[in-house]
Amino acid sequence: MCPLPTHESLVAELRELRRRGLPGLRHCTRDALREAAVAAGLCGGPDDEQTGIEELLGAAVRRLAGGHPVRDDDSCDPLARAAAHSFGIFAARRGVPGTDRRKAAAGVYGVTTERFRKSQEHDVVAELAAAVLAVAREAAVGPTDGQRAEVVTELTAPAAAAPSAYAAPSAGVRSRRPGARPVTAAAAPAGRITVRVCPIEEVRDVDILVSSENTYLEMSKTFRPTVSGALRRAAALRDAAGEIVDDVLSRELGVWLRTHGRAGRPVRPGTVVATSSGALAAQGVRRVHHAAIATPVGGGDRYHVSPAVLGEVVRASFELARHESEFLSLPMSSICFPLLGAGRGGLPVETVARRLLDAIRAELRRDPSWAVVLVTPEESHARLLTAASSAP
Repeated sequence: MCPLPTHESLVAELRELRRRGLPGLRHCTRDALREAAVAAGLCGGPDDEQTGIEELLGAAVRRLAGGHPVRDDDSCDPLARAAAHSFGIFAARRGVPGTDRRKAAAGVYGVTTERFRKSQEHDVVAELAAAVLAVAREAAVGPTDGQRAEVVTELTAPAAAAPSAYAAPSAGVRSRRPGARPVTAAAAPAGRITVRVCPIEEVRDVDILVSSENTYLEMSKTFRPTVSGALRRAAALRDAAGEIVDDVLSRELGVWLRTHGRAGRPVRPGTVVATSSGALAAQGVRRVHHAAIATPVGGGDRYHVSPAVLGEVVRASFELARHESEFLSLPMSSICFPLLGAGRGGLPVETVARRLLDAIRAELRRDPSWAVVLVTPEESHARLLTAASSAP
């Protein structure tokens, strides 16, 4: 297998290439891009080096678009469109000056050129570098039957709730809002990913549920139809009248923030913090992992989620789960992820599915003792997940 460059070296070269555009490739530092093109079998020497690198970048942009042709319209993944504009991969943008290419890429996100330069452009370059590596690695190694068999994805409709082996909360405290009941069956076998169609707060007998939070680790209000709000509502302890007497998840996050000197201050995107599961323990849930993925922008009215942070969250959550399993003596072996960033974060479901599945597969190759559930209340999103899971 040919050696592959590092992600950092590709990012550095792509930043220079973004300024010059594809016609300026011969004047750019391109050692890392050449290594990747050779590994992908797209060039063999100086004579076809430039053509091979251009083909590699085109393949990487198509990968960002989910393997589909890259079109300059709203049906295409915005990250892929922005990359095609930024680097002049769209034929009409090939010889356009860098400032104009950046302006067109900013228009994909509906932001100013300066805001794009400071924010989304970093994500575009980083994601394109990761896609270049993925294209080169897959071409050099190729998917084997063993690798494809490591993760088996099943589309499972909600099932009737089975009695939980976990003790219910103490007398006089209700675990959930009146009339609510969990509906989802147990997690997948070890080493597999199962896609389930139901709200995340109705998942049962899965050790860890992952919640999507902002970078201030402030949970959504309990009345909001978000993953964070739903889990906060479901985990709260209530009295006999149904009133919340302990807002468990929000309270424990507040303790963590004060203990770590972060109260009122943002944490790094990708940070994962664990709390107990509160009333969700009655459903067999042991822990809730709170993933800081959404950075408030525009005075807090909107959120920005970098696609790259999804892989960081998966890795951090698995690492935290192993740590808690060992040091808290909790025999945990299953974890559930929602479609992180596909809500108010605004990421396309296809992008979220690809990023989550790539990161989860990597973790299961490292430690196949875990079972993973991907959960969504939308059947159309579940179909996208199952389709992404079968893609090479």
